[in-house]
Amino acid sequence: MTCRIDRFPTSQGLVLHISGRITREDLDILRTALEDGSVVAVELAELELIDRDGMKLLAINEANGIELRHCPPYIREWITRERDSS
Repeated sequence: MTCRIDRFPTSQGLVLHISGRITREDLDILRTALEDGSVVAVELAELELIDRDGMKLLAINEANGIELRHCPPYIREWITRERDSS
């Protein structure tokens, strides 16, 4: 399974629900979805795997104010380590 992105409008803005795997091949699709100015959160409860490029993209968007919901612990730790080393 590759990356699947579902969009759910809420009163606060758009929530992206990502499931499956985020790899380099999925970055353009994910980047395009995140560039929608109304995205307020990314739901990651069903994310199975992510590569470094995907993690960096999520970290940048989180730093820009997009909430990462139900972020798996290994991704949260990875984002924190990357942020602290920058």
